[in-house]
Amino acid sequence: MTELVPVLSATWADEKSWSLDTYTAAGGYAPLRKALGMAPGDLIQAVKDSGLRGRGGAGFPTGMKWGFLPPDDGGPRYLVVNADESEPGTCKDIPTMMSAPHALVEGVIITSFAIGCNHAFIYLRGEVVHVYRRLLQAVREAYEAGHLGKNIHGSGFDLDVTVHAGAGAYICGEETALLDSLEGRRGQPRLKPPFPAVAGLYARPTVVNNVESVASVPSIVDKGVEWFTAMGTERSKGMGLFSLSGHVTRPGQYEAPLGITLRELLELAGGIREGHELKFWTPGGSSTPIFTQDHLDTPLDYESVGAAGSMLGTRALQLFDDTTCVVRAVTRWTEFYKHESCGKCTPCREGTYWLTQILKRIEKGQGTQADIQQLLDTCDSIAGRSFCALGDGATSSIISSVKLFREEYEAHVEQGGCPFDHAASALFEYADAPEEAHA
Repeated sequence: MTELVPVLSATWADEKSWSLDTYTAAGGYAPLRKALGMAPGDLIQAVKDSGLRGRGGAGFPTGMKWGFLPPDDGGPRYLVVNADESEPGTCKDIPTMMSAPHALVEGVIITSFAIGCNHAFIYLRGEVVHVYRRLLQAVREAYEAGHLGKNIHGSGFDLDVTVHAGAGAYICGEETALLDSLEGRRGQPRLKPPFPAVAGLYARPTVVNNVESVASVPSIVDKGVEWFTAMGTERSKGMGLFSLSGHVTRPGQYEAPLGITLRELLELAGGIREGHELKFWTPGGSSTPIFTQDHLDTPLDYESVGAAGSMLGTRALQLFDDTTCVVRAVTRWTEFYKHESCGKCTPCREGTYWLTQILKRIEKGQGTQADIQQLLDTCDSIAGRSFCALGDGATSSIISSVKLFREEYEAHVEQGGCPFDHAASALFEYADAPEEAHA
């Protein structure tokens, strides 16, 4: 399995790939017309049969999620697209929306038709203003072409789409915090149950799906269930975007079948930068337990990665070579989680603060051997006890790094400082490094 399968990324290199004309020329919106001729129940069943799993990190079956909606009671129901891509290292939804926004818009229309939604929302991270403008343009073009609005293509189906820019908070990637933010409240996780399928946006039945999940629907409708299930593994079907970053020769997005290995992806990406070896990497972003060279041949599907002790997550493969201090990297990630904690629950609010204090102390060479155990004890007080998964994610890299590189933590204590040259791990000129760092 060493070949890429460009589906979502098939038109990214085309001239003005984001435009309606380019998308339509490549067959765009033909799946929509096909879907409008099907029964909504058949569409839901097709997505169930395809085995499409949520591409936002959790991997929950998409069609099953749609099927959780209660019977129509005559009131509104909503589709909300989670476009609040914020996981460190993750870079798949933003390139999709920049290069092929109509793939998402068409997916939104088909999904809304399947679940009986007449008003859909795309919740976007507010800092990416250029993506926001491009989505607005795509939605405007879709209205002008008759793909949105009243009586779409004579089907009797009505749909409006609102693109909403959030204020920029990692916690709003959690679906219920996203819904609170969309309603104008502070973005904090809700107590569940009730789940969004029963009482979501404006206390009405709501489906919340990731950008990549929704954008994958048109291709399933167009090419069929058998085409989609022919890719991937037995329980992780289809293709996905893998984001490679860090000490890799050619970083970027690689669209491949689920189940491909990092060794195969590295062959396509030119390998680790010349003169160095892979030290550790994340299979699904910084909120997942780290892997080492020993996991190069682990199939990148939900089951295999889980069995190996981590999570596939958002397929954010951050690669670090032998110049990298694992303590320094984990400290930076933990600072991010401390900053992004919404503060609603004590384990996460207080725990992430103390984790950063201990990690900084160790990194500066001011820690003790007892601090390493205190790190693990504090993680134990957070994991499984926080209100949402942010607390669990904040502890993942710490627990796994101590397990795999405990001697590196101990070296910081014994040597009274970091044994690594920080400038050596930088990909660009390390202008602010002290002179001795270049020695």
